[in-house]
Amino acid sequence: MYNVSINLLDATPRAVVAIGTDYPDGFLLARHRHRRAQLLYGATGVMQVRTPAGDWVVPPQRAVWIAPGVEHEVLMLGVSTRSLYIEADALMLTGECQVLEVSALMRQLLLAAVEMDLEYDQQGRDGALVNLLLHELRAAASLPFHIPLPRDPALLMRCQAFLRTPDVHQSPAHWAGELHVSLRTFGRWFRAETGMSFSQWRQRACVLLALARLAQGEAITRIALDLGYDSPAAFSSMFRRTLGQTPRSLRDQ
Repeated sequence: MYNVSINLLDATPRAVVAIGTDYPDGFLLARHRHRRAQLLYGATGVMQVRTPAGDWVVPPQRAVWIAPGVEHEVLMLGVSTRSLYIEADALMLTGECQVLEVSALMRQLLLAAVEMDLEYDQQGRDGALVNLLLHELRAAASLPFHIPLPRDPALLMRCQAFLRTPDVHQSPAHWAGELHVSLRTFGRWFRAETGMSFSQWRQRACVLLALARLAQGEAITRIALDLGYDSPAAFSSMFRRTLGQTPRSLRDQ
């Protein structure tokens, strides 16, 4: 099934509905929610998913799990998607949202799933395909591609401003001054709101925002300088410490 809204198919009497969709580059899927859980896989391009709890950057050949009822919007950067909409009693992963590794087997199963009949034979080949997909999903590794956002309005506003113009050299002392609290109070406050220290959050935000630009083919040197790194080598080192791969290797993927 291709290029059709889940809203038209939600009542289908099957545990899994598979839909393939092609999006124009830069398309923003406005804030919405689904009754079913969603596995959103990007066969090409990069997706940036935003929920009230934070942002997730989804590189090519990875997927994002979105729990039932979670409000979200998605920026599609050259993306062709394959989505599974899953009834809660068939599969429920932990958390509201997470980026998942997609195995070679899962990738082929996702591509095959959108070719199935909507009301597929649950006892036949397509039913076995769906069951295998659900087994692969349960075993999929979660990836650290999440930028958590605070709930406090003042701190949230400051974090959102940083995500618009990231700078690896912004200091916690600068943020504490702008928010009129001591450095120690700011450190405790930031960790309580995001689950991370400020330096960890700043580093992850810069790396994941860079990842989205890399996947669109931007030069490593340009990205490194825009983020405030002293050199492409310094940027590559930080990138590898955070994601376990160099910018070049991820771009080539």
